[in-house]
Amino acid sequence: MPEQPKVGRRPVTGEVAAAGALVVIALASLWQTAVIPVSPIYARVGPTLFPQIASWGLLVIAVLLLIQAFRGGFGVEESLSIDWRALAWVAAGLTANVVLIGTLGFVFAAIALFVCVSRGFGSTGLVRDAVIGTIIAFGAYLGFEKLLGVNIGAGILEGLI
Repeated sequence: MPEQPKVGRRPVTGEVAAAGALVVIALASLWQTAVIPVSPIYARVGPTLFPQIASWGLLVIAVLLLIQAFRGGFGVEESLSIDWRALAWVAAGLTANVVLIGTLGFVFAAIALFVCVSRGFGSTGLVRDAVIGTIIAFGAYLGFEKLLGVNIGAGILEGLI
């Protein structure tokens, strides 16, 4: 059972600031979602449905974190250290995605991202990660491009399909 916050504990400034920033981001996301132009041909499900769901979810979580921060903090007592190697792998994956999506296309960029992030999280199975990344990336590409008609980055492989 999680430990209850101690009565009389002071709010942790950094945690209040982080939770407050999340509230601001969620509100900005809701505002930006509200100004997305929606064609009258959409009934209830349109291009704003999923951004609204994600924004409301973020707002609920941010408010709960803010309340917890004001009640004495998130309860993390141990000091956390940064795993710079893992961070470098994730950053390399994000960089590869940005660099590759314009030239090789979404699928190859997403595979590179998946493999690098998997490595950053401790995976050592490069081939397995590439196969899983290929399945997910190709499925996402087909879903967006072929089913929804949304271009998410045409490239070499996408041009053959």
